[in-house]
Amino acid sequence: MSSSGLFSKFIDLFPSFLHSNRVFPIRPTPQTFNMPSAITEVKPVRVLVAGGSYGGLAMALNLLDLTKGKHPRFSGKDGVDDSQKVDVRIKIVDERDGYFHLIGTPLAFSSESYAAKFWVKYTDIPALNHPSISVAQGSVSKIDPAAKIATIIDHTTQETYEEKYDYFVAASGLRREKQVVPQELTREKYLEESRKQINGVCVGGGLKDGKGVVVIGGGAVGIEMASEIATLHPTQRVTLIHSRDHLLSSEPLPTEMAEVSLKALRETGVEVLLNKRVSSSIEQEEGKWVLKLNDGTERTAGYVIWAISKSNSTSGYLPKNTVDEEGLVRIHNNLHFEDTIPNPSYHFALGDIVKWSGIKRCGGAMHMGLLVATNLHQEILVKQGTLKAHKFLVLPVVEPMMALACGKSAISWSEAAGVAVGEDVEEMFFGGNLGWDICWNYLQLGKSFDEPKKNQAEIAKLEEKVNDLEVKENIVNQEVGVEA
Repeated sequence: MSSSGLFSKFIDLFPSFLHSNRVFPIRPTPQTFNMPSAITEVKPVRVLVAGGSYGGLAMALNLLDLTKGKHPRFSGKDGVDDSQKVDVRIKIVDERDGYFHLIGTPLAFSSESYAAKFWVKYTDIPALNHPSISVAQGSVSKIDPAAKIATIIDHTTQETYEEKYDYFVAASGLRREKQVVPQELTREKYLEESRKQINGVCVGGGLKDGKGVVVIGGGAVGIEMASEIATLHPTQRVTLIHSRDHLLSSEPLPTEMAEVSLKALRETGVEVLLNKRVSSSIEQEEGKWVLKLNDGTERTAGYVIWAISKSNSTSGYLPKNTVDEEGLVRIHNNLHFEDTIPNPSYHFALGDIVKWSGIKRCGGAMHMGLLVATNLHQEILVKQGTLKAHKFLVLPVVEPMMALACGKSAISWSEAAGVAVGEDVEEMFFGGNLGWDICWNYLQLGKSFDEPKKNQAEIAKLEEKVNDLEVKENIVNQEVGVEA
C-alpha cells in the first residue's frame, strides 16, 4: 500500500549574527524575516482504477512512468523530463487478489503447472511495488461523478467504504461464466477450482472412464478449450458440438477463417459436430453425462464444458446514462466518458467495458491503457498550469482482427493480411503458452520501477505479437491538439 500522507515544504531559517574580536562588541544588524502564515500543502493527484487486468494495469503503469517524468513503457524510449512530473496516488481496485492471464484459461484449466503460473498475486508483482501505486481487493459498487466519490466493497472484510478521487478509470471488463474463466477471487481458491476442471479433462483423473470430454460451443473459447485438451491429453477423446453450420459464427470474420479453423481443430484430434444443438444434459452419476441432441441422438461424456455463455458487462456501478443497452460505456475517441455526467473529463473508460469498434482483445485493452494514461496525464498538466492546452491521443476505428490458438498451431486474420495458419503463427501471437510471456513482458510486470525498461526494438517486436502494431501506428498518427 502506498502512503497517503501529504508532503509539505518546510523552510528552515537560520539568522546570522555579526561578531567582532574587538573588546567592545558591535551590535548585530537587525534582520527581518517574513514567516509564512501557513505551510503550503501539496496534495497528490488521486487516480482510482476499477479493474486490474490487461487494460487497468497498462493504464496504471504507463501513467506511473509519465508522472515520474519518464516516457511511457509502451514507447520503449529513454529520458526524463522533470517538468512532466506529478505527485500521484494510483489505487487499483480489483475483485481478485492477483493478476490472472485470462486468455490463458484454456491452458490453466488443462494443466496444473500452467494454472499455478498464470495467477500472480499483486503483492508478488515487482512492477506494482512502488509507493505511488496501491491495490485493494474489492469491487466498486457505485460512483458519484459530481462529488468524485466511489463506494467500494472490501472483499476481505465485506465492509463498505467511500474513496475520494480526482480521476476515475473504468477498466473492469466483462464477466464470464464458470468453466470459461475462473470464478474464484483468491489464488488459493482458484487453484482448487482449476484442479477440479483439470481432473475432469485429463486422462487418469478418475472421472471419465474413457467416456471423453464434450465442449459445447464453436466460438473462439470453445475452439481453444477443445484444442488445448486434445493437445495436452492426446489419448483423451474430445468432441466439440456447435449449433451452426460453421465455427466462429458470432464473430465478424470471413468464411475462410472458419474453414481453416475447422481443419486445424480436426488435425489436433478433436471430433467436430456442426449443426447439432444440445437439447438436454444430465449427469447420471459422477463422471457420466448423457447429452441429447436436437436430431434425437445421444452422446455420452465423462466431462462437459459449456463454452457458449454470453459475456456480461460489469458496469453496474456506473450511472445508467453512461452505458448502452448492453452495459457498454459510451466514450469519446480520447476515452473520456461522453458528456452525460458531471465532470466527464475526469472520467475515463477502456478495454472490454467500452462501446467501440473491433473484436475485443487483450492487445486492444492494453493500448487503450496507454491512451488513457497519456490523456489523463495531459489533463493533470493543463489543470496544474504546466501546459496551456491538451494534446490528446485518439482511438481510431478498429477493424476486426483475430488470432486464435489451436493446439500447437494458430490461425490469424486481418483485413490487410488475410488468413494465416501454422506453428509460426502460434509462435508469433502466443509464444507456446497462450501469450503468457508476451503479455507479462509487454506490461513489464517483472521489472521494478527503477530497473531499465525494454527498448524500442523490443517493444516493437512485442507489439507485433499482440497483433496491434497497425492500430498503435494509427493512434500515434492521429495525435491531435485540443484547446483547454
